[in-house]
Amino acid sequence: MSLKTHPESARPWCRLACLALCAASLPAWSQNASSAAGATPAPTAAVTTVAAALETDPNRLGWMQGFPPPPDKQITHVPGADRFPRNRWLFSHIRELVPTASVWRGAGPASVLPRAERDLGAVQFTDADGTRRTFDEMLALTYTDGILVMHKGKVIYERYFGALDGHTPHIAMSVTKSFVGTLAAMLAAEGKLDPAAPVTRYLPEMAGTAYGDATVRQVMDMTIGVRYSEDYADPKAEVWDYARAGGMLARPAGYNGPGTFYDFLKTLQKEGGHDAVFAYKTVNAEVLAWIVRRASGQPLARLLSERIWQPMGAEQDAYFTVDSIGTESGGGGLNTTLRDLARFGETIRGNGRFNGKQIIPASVVADIRRGGDREQFARSASAPVLPGWSYRDMWWVSHDSHGMFQAAGIHGQRIYIDPKAELTIVRYASHPVAGNAANNPITFRAFRALAETLMR
Repeated sequence: MSLKTHPESARPWCRLACLALCAASLPAWSQNASSAAGATPAPTAAVTTVAAALETDPNRLGWMQGFPPPPDKQITHVPGADRFPRNRWLFSHIRELVPTASVWRGAGPASVLPRAERDLGAVQFTDADGTRRTFDEMLALTYTDGILVMHKGKVIYERYFGALDGHTPHIAMSVTKSFVGTLAAMLAAEGKLDPAAPVTRYLPEMAGTAYGDATVRQVMDMTIGVRYSEDYADPKAEVWDYARAGGMLARPAGYNGPGTFYDFLKTLQKEGGHDAVFAYKTVNAEVLAWIVRRASGQPLARLLSERIWQPMGAEQDAYFTVDSIGTESGGGGLNTTLRDLARFGETIRGNGRFNGKQIIPASVVADIRRGGDREQFARSASAPVLPGWSYRDMWWVSHDSHGMFQAAGIHGQRIYIDPKAELTIVRYASHPVAGNAANNPITFRAFRALAETLMR
């Protein structure tokens, strides 16, 4: 795994060369991963039995190197291109393979991220199996592509590996949902969107679908009863139809399914009741993104640019993957640089204030931090791995003693906010297993140990 650090970073990741990770047979791209935050049990094979991050560094494997790259090293938009270890290159090069829409950073200067570098690699914690680990080891075991830690408003740690660097966007996966949920909550705070209103007030096209008798709030908090499986291990799950409709997954020869996100959403049928149980399903974020467009009268990319990206002083343009008619993926298509992801995380941690501006109403952040209905969450498939948590405005809320809450995406993407520790951690990764049940145990222990170290 090659190291890239910010020029001011103190020391290289020298300990990784000594990690004793066992390389074994490669697992499927994902195994029963129904939740970005890890709603399903972890795979039976331990994560440490898959090919080590050092062995699957995309530079070491030679993906897309040469002019042209050798045929066996090329990654193209065909079925299987996103499988591990190809994903270790792909997640930092999405727009080279699929159409995208830019989120303009604006013409102003980038906001300053003050720095106070610390070497955190030796911070220790105890893993779920009782093994003593270091922060450096966690980065390898979670196939981290980049990580940035901010404490009390200053960057104290920033590292990049493999295909990622400081100016390259990486796909955020379901962290995208938290951006969409935040935009929806902002519109609600301004009176432009009514969470209590029926979905059909904004989307009359959804009458007769699973959302025909649902409210906007139920969509925002994912308490919708809809027939939709997000089991990535099941080739017949609706998640694959969704991905093909949006152009995120290459379509097989003879494909005659829905051609756009809108076409796909209108096929969804009700299953069970609404407002009874939390059920994490990406299509809810796509429906909410559609509602946000209608309520604001703007495409998602432009709205995000004007309301958040420009005011916070983003360093680089972000971008969304889009379908065949230019509709952004609100469920998982946002790509950002790590530093700009940190700027957004700090905006949320600062109760909506960043770069000298109140960018997001403080009431919006307060509502997110209060969380959603914990009883509905307790009845969900997510409860066994995230006991005591809830979900609000498409953010995961822990209700722990630190008030930690997060945005999470498959394969290890994360915005982790610990208000008590005045800590924001952002991570991009390319874990071989999609569901975060595979990396949550070590991630949460490492991040909490870091928080406690910084609070001393």
